[in-house]
Amino acid sequence: MSTPKSVPPQHQPQPDSGADDYVGSGRLTGRVALITGGDSGIGRAIAVAFAREGADVAIAYLNEHADARETVELVEAAGRKCLAIAGDLADHAHAEAVARETLQQYGKVDILVNNAAEQHPRESLEEVDAGQVEATFRTNVFAMFYLTRALLPHMKRGSSILNTTSVTAYRGSKHLLDYSATKGAIVSFTRSLALQVVERGIRVNGVAPGPIWTPLIPSTFSAEEVAEFGKKTPMGRPGQPFEVAGGYVFLASDAASYITGQILHINGGEVVNG
Repeated sequence: MSTPKSVPPQHQPQPDSGADDYVGSGRLTGRVALITGGDSGIGRAIAVAFAREGADVAIAYLNEHADARETVELVEAAGRKCLAIAGDLADHAHAEAVARETLQQYGKVDILVNNAAEQHPRESLEEVDAGQVEATFRTNVFAMFYLTRALLPHMKRGSSILNTTSVTAYRGSKHLLDYSATKGAIVSFTRSLALQVVERGIRVNGVAPGPIWTPLIPSTFSAEEVAEFGKKTPMGRPGQPFEVAGGYVFLASDAASYITGQILHINGGEVVNG
């Protein structure tokens, strides 16, 4: 797998999900994974990696139907099944329906990846209105509570829950106050739930990506910010989604059987507290 390069301002390539050259080794054979935000970016890369490792997949997404169809095709090309379910997970009734439909389709869920998120950069706190705060927390935190609550009674010993937090939970972001706050909440949720379910044999961990080149970046930041995106990392470039997906594979696999309540930092070399 070739080493990704920095992203020049005049050329914005599609995020690399690893679909062309990820080679699995059967680490998730026979398992079923439900991935939120699985239509593109990190979620798609996780879906592809899990499929290459032998898992059948369900993806939950909002309304990006064309992206979701492409993810389904990539998973099926890896020889695994893929169920795509559209709708707003911030609606607890829909979150429960997603859990129910996935269980009806596959009979079980071994791995839950809470990955769906939204962000809205603002220059000052005064620009962050009540509607934005509520929307960000509903998507990033409430949806995670709703879906995890719906699936947890059906998860058996050996199951794994993986939550996507962010480097911003540890070092902050002056332009992403509400987003960063939700990612801090996800860290605490991960640690607390891990303690609650450890005796049930269920592991709960998180991944804290740094600057990763996903469709969210050019859609939410200015051209100037996009041009500099990731350049301040020790590696001097943003990461690609496939470079994050391997961390989820590891945490979901038996190789991480003695790891719970932890956050894996995938950020190009930045050392953060926690």
